[in-house]
Amino acid sequence: MRPSPRLASVHPRVVDDVRRVLVVANETVGGELLHELLVAVTGGGRETRVLVLVPALHDRLLQLPPHLSGQGGNGGAGARAATARLEACLAQLDAEGIEATGRLADVDPMLAMTQALREFPADQVIIATHPVHRSNWLAHDLVARADRAFGLPIAHVVVDDAPVGAPG
Repeated sequence: MRPSPRLASVHPRVVDDVRRVLVVANETVGGELLHELLVAVTGGGRETRVLVLVPALHDRLLQLPPHLSGQGGNGGAGARAATARLEACLAQLDAEGIEATGRLADVDPMLAMTQALREFPADQVIIATHPVHRSNWLAHDLVARADRAFGLPIAHVVVDDAPVGAPG
């Protein structure tokens, strides 16, 4: 397999005093260690903006026609759960005085990061995963792949206090 080319040119670089941090987490988005890291990263007096991506799980086996699902045909349980986790995370960050926005993203975290970096010129990426024995993302070498692809500092935080059962 050929190594993927660096995608650093995919995202624009902005020269200003604002630090931009891209966070990618699924079920781990509410983890205490992730929030502690974000508090540390955003401290120090420098203006910091955070974009939180939550790759939404698809309910592939539960796909329903639009007239039955009420959700435009996608069944929606995975997206609803991801939205609830994201909203809780953003509320906690807001309560801590951290300027953050967030959105659901593609289920493939590499694609989600690539798409986000086109619009959000991050200076750093934080990837939150479950421990190795529970993490689909680590089983697919996500942290190393992101490091090779984006040419940005990558911080990896292992969150063990999030619910069991989803990738990340």
